[in-house]
Amino acid sequence: MHNRAHAALTKVPEVTLIFWVIKIAATTLGETGGDAVSMSMNLGYLVGTAIFAALFLTMVVMQIVARRFHPFLYWATIIASTTVGTTLADFATRDLGIGYEGGSLLLLGLLLGSLGVWKLSLGTVSFRTIATPRAELFYWVTIMFSQTLGTALGDWTAESQAWGFGGAAILFIALLAVVLALYRWTRVSRTTIFWSAFILTRPLGAAVGDLLDKPLSEGGLALSRYGATGALLALIIACVLLVPQRPARQAH
Repeated sequence: MHNRAHAALTKVPEVTLIFWVIKIAATTLGETGGDAVSMSMNLGYLVGTAIFAALFLTMVVMQIVARRFHPFLYWATIIASTTVGTTLADFATRDLGIGYEGGSLLLLGLLLGSLGVWKLSLGTVSFRTIATPRAELFYWVTIMFSQTLGTALGDWTAESQAWGFGGAAILFIALLAVVLALYRWTRVSRTTIFWSAFILTRPLGAAVGDLLDKPLSEGGLALSRYGATGALLALIIACVLLVPQRPARQAH
């Protein structure tokens, strides 16, 4: 009986309000932390991407090898995905010279391709099926692409489309409100709702992160990247410690 109950659980958390609070904090940390390494430390986007990619791959392996859900391991992997997403998006859009629009379209294609292959291979892309190594691998690859796309979209909206960091944040909050309305008052697929919200929280985090640490001359608040990253990390740790993180149950 105990084994059947254990098998009915996934290695990802149940999606609740606190899930989204931590997710937004993690995506904002990804922006400030990624900028701290690539810009404040003057390591550049390529070196920053290599550092965070190694960290992300290590976290993914640990997550897959783990026998059960570990809240701190899960959120550490999310943070690693969002930091590598920040530096990778900046490398693609700036160092490769394809711009925000080109980078966003490229990353959107990769994200849709990941979801498509996952769907064809396993029949579903629901987070409630993340209980096997194969499903976990698809899950984390898709998350990495979504985090990278979100960074490019956030920067494109704030800078190229002249919304500014605050305006971009308001825009993505409004889009998330639309997703919430669809969740509450329609029968749109819950899996579609989940991935739409998951993707949109990343550009929101990118906009808020840039608002916090960009110079005043660029419309930011010029806060310390290290200080903002530390404060966000403390918030995430407090949320995980104070609010129970329960694993999601498998879909049947």
